[in-house]
Amino acid sequence: MERVDLPDDLVCLQAAWYRTYDALAAPRPARTTVLRRRLYALSVRLRWHPYWTRTAVAAPAARAELRRQGRQLRILEGAR
Repeated sequence: MERVDLPDDLVCLQAAWYRTYDALAAPRPARTTVLRRRLYALSVRLRWHPYWTRTAVAAPAARAELRRQGRQLRILEGAR
């Protein structure tokens, strides 16, 4: 399997998506409309990030690696 080199801003976007999703999935979340809109905006930014226009990217492997790195960053940020 080839190594996937993801840009830092893309990984940060994915971690922000996970944080927002977690906040929305919590019992009785506050500001649900704001969270839903933020989740949607982050989804759009993730989907249309310039990284995905590169022809050499194996999209399924890169997306799986992005999710893995995003979860890892979210966990590390939560530990601070």
